[in-house]
Amino acid sequence: MSEAATHSATAPVARPELLASLDPLLREWLPRQRWFAGKGRPVTGFSLVSAVDLLPPGAKAGLLHLLLRAHQPLTPAQGAAPQPGDCYQLLIGVREALPPRLAPALIGHPDEGPLAGRTVYEALYDPRPAGLLLEALRSRARVGELRFERDTHQEIRRDLVPRLMTAEQSNTSIVYGDTFILKLLRRIVPGTNPDLELPLALSRAGCARVPAPAAWMLADLGGQTSVLGVLQPFVQGASDGWELALRELAKGEDFAGEARALGRATAEVHTALAGTLPTVTLGRAQMELLVDGMTERLEAAAQAVPALRPYAPGLLTAFEALADLAAEGHTWTAQRIHGDLHLGQCLRSPTGQWSLIDFEGEPSKPLAERRMPQPVARDIAGMLRSFDYAAHSAPGAPGAAGAPAPLIPGWADACRAAYCTGYAEAAGLDPRTDPVLLRAYETEKAVYEVLYEARHRPDWLPVPMAAVRRLAASP
Repeated sequence: MSEAATHSATAPVARPELLASLDPLLREWLPRQRWFAGKGRPVTGFSLVSAVDLLPPGAKAGLLHLLLRAHQPLTPAQGAAPQPGDCYQLLIGVREALPPRLAPALIGHPDEGPLAGRTVYEALYDPRPAGLLLEALRSRARVGELRFERDTHQEIRRDLVPRLMTAEQSNTSIVYGDTFILKLLRRIVPGTNPDLELPLALSRAGCARVPAPAAWMLADLGGQTSVLGVLQPFVQGASDGWELALRELAKGEDFAGEARALGRATAEVHTALAGTLPTVTLGRAQMELLVDGMTERLEAAAQAVPALRPYAPGLLTAFEALADLAAEGHTWTAQRIHGDLHLGQCLRSPTGQWSLIDFEGEPSKPLAERRMPQPVARDIAGMLRSFDYAAHSAPGAPGAAGAPAPLIPGWADACRAAYCTGYAEAAGLDPRTDPVLLRAYETEKAVYEVLYEARHRPDWLPVPMAAVRRLAASP
């Protein structure tokens, strides 16, 4: 049994004095983390959802698992209604002092409360706490509100050395001995998380395009279960699709063959999801709601980004054309999809096998929305936009004004066509045969990109604006 499993009866409940001890430090530390979603607004306070000791009482070091709500001022879009605040998962290590190797993990030194005089730090930098999480998963531990589950058909060895991956953004990952990778979700919402739900469903359907979950970490709170983390096989030596595309571009290499293989992989995942989870038919009423949402998001983006306004009427025609088809009696099939598909969500193994990862969807959207059946065209449009982004983002791409010109003229168009061809080969249906639906989803994605870049990366704004000009001029 793991250390975590041996003291579950003594796990503490939420303690106000613990929060008072950490509050001043976390107000400074939390907004600096790349996975913190509330950037640009100060943290005004915290409320403790759960606090669990993952090491036995009396141990020289401590390991606290916290679920913590961060309270911040509302944005104009949120209105004046009270908001509960985002809930974050933290693993806090406690030591007398940090060794030099853990200096980057420092959170601070509490001045009061039960942790006064000690050092608190981000525990995932420390191999021992990271190893304890793996052992808890291996042994199916129960600690307070925390529950560790696993697929008993997959062996989890005790001797796997952990290392923290530092390139994560919205979550945090630990690799164990190049055998497993544990993705710890940072922003926690109650309910069935598609990042566990869909890979489990695909595994049971025999789809080899998604690493099958080996174990998962849950919290049972207030009659609801939240997914905290998922352990999956690590694809050793794999290349991230985005990085691979940029490397090939920089070398002047063609990527159409890889795009075609990736199209086949996407179709296999969609086919497996449709075969194992319910599908629905979208008629006129459902499509009118979908188009209304697209239109509202376009209008809001145009208000926020003045550069978008001249193109809004042309972009709107993409949504109107979809509404017109629905009014004529056309219907579409909706199913569970990836929800946030782009090159960075794909891995190519050294043998050339493509896998899809990160089924969480867009973390900013409500969980119920992320789990809704949708046309597969939404995923396909996301990947088509990703090829376009890569073509205009390669290091050294020329172009002094507007969007950078691609290193290889026609590279994105060739990739987009090859991807759709590969998709058709595996699915039996070419997404280009429904150009109205595909254009609507690609337009919606480009509008989202414009708003995102304007808010977070203004230097990148010319990239989606180039797509906006093209889509607004499309017949």
